[in-house]
Amino acid sequence: MNYRTLGKTGFKVAEISLGTWQLGGKWGNPYDKTTAEKILHEAVDAGINFIDTADVYNNGMSEQSIGRFLKKRPERIYVASKCGRRLNPHISESYQPDILRKHIEDSLNRLQLETLDLIQLHCPPTEVYARPEIFGLFDELKKEGKILNMGVSVETVDEAMQALSYDNVTSVQIIFNMFRMKPAEAFFKAARERKVGIIVRVPLASGLLTGKFSAGTKFGPEDHRNFNRDGAAFDKGETFSGVDYETGLAAVEELKALFPESSNLAPLALRWILMHPEVSCIIPGASRPEQVESNLKATDLPDLDAEQLERIRAIYDERIRPLVHDLW
Repeated sequence: MNYRTLGKTGFKVAEISLGTWQLGGKWGNPYDKTTAEKILHEAVDAGINFIDTADVYNNGMSEQSIGRFLKKRPERIYVASKCGRRLNPHISESYQPDILRKHIEDSLNRLQLETLDLIQLHCPPTEVYARPEIFGLFDELKKEGKILNMGVSVETVDEAMQALSYDNVTSVQIIFNMFRMKPAEAFFKAARERKVGIIVRVPLASGLLTGKFSAGTKFGPEDHRNFNRDGAAFDKGETFSGVDYETGLAAVEELKALFPESSNLAPLALRWILMHPEVSCIIPGASRPEQVESNLKATDLPDLDAEQLERIRAIYDERIRPLVHDLW
């Protein structure tokens, strides 16, 4: 396993870490305590030491699974959670320091922790970035020993740039993959200059970039890839990175032609992300332990060559850029 520094936190985290939306999110599989524990053990056994979760993942069950798991492992495992999405309605006015404080304390209880290594605002409305009292709350929580660091998970590059204006923001979590290239244009440089860590989420475009899907693939009724393609439940950019499914499949076919020897594109897609040195870590999820193993293959792959990179960019420019580049 290779490790990178997570911005101003100073944490040395596995470059391929673990996101846990699948432990209790809208992925078509019912929550299974045993499978969740197997996934977590598989990850840490392989050297992963950074786990990202959120209070809304299956209404706290993801955090509870991690809390039970941590009691069984002696290793130093960094835990990041997120807050804000429990607010209803999810609008700027609902963001109040006392309410967020209670949500963070609830997360600590579910995780059975006294201190969170990293707490992140969970894709707050854009207006929240202009409210310093919300960001100031996390300085208070740090003084109280309830958190070590704060960060922000964002939907757009513009929001990421706004987050950098706050000195206590140590990391930004953002969607970045072969189908969402915009963050590398300006945000990565700005984050590096401010020593802010970059956590990449949705690295496989909700599974599209594995190359395993087809026009006939069926997603369960509780799977966000079925019900959120048009953003009915949350920002549509979270589902397939906002790419139209059929367009995404066509682009994936071109990627398969570029890498004919690879039956699974996931490690290559992750390797492409790791070629950007500003990235602190990637947090692909896993619905099964073997998916953790698949993701970790990226660490052993050589970098893509110049011709491959040029072709990937051409596929993006031709098929994907017109659909997503200016939206997020």
